[in-house]
Amino acid sequence: MTYIWYVTFEVPKSGTLVRRRNPRLSKIFKTEAEAKAFARQKFDAGLIVTAGTINPYRPRAAIPSDKISIWFEASHAIDQSENDTPT
Repeated sequence: MTYIWYVTFEVPKSGTLVRRRNPRLSKIFKTEAEAKAFARQKFDAGLIVTAGTINPYRPRAAIPSDKISIWFEASHAIDQSENDTPT
């Protein structure tokens, strides 16, 4: 299985006088569920979070920071609706 999703998040300022060159870090995941769990953790910690799929994976997805909470809600609604369907 290959890595499909990434989550990028801001690095909290450490308070040092040395300015960091890259204030953001990224982590890759094999599933959307793993990516969402990690993104939720960083989001709940008050960090700015973005996510998306890694090229060349299709369909492509890019979730900007202002839509990340909608992404969380959408997954919850989908997961819940799958559990509510009669078998």
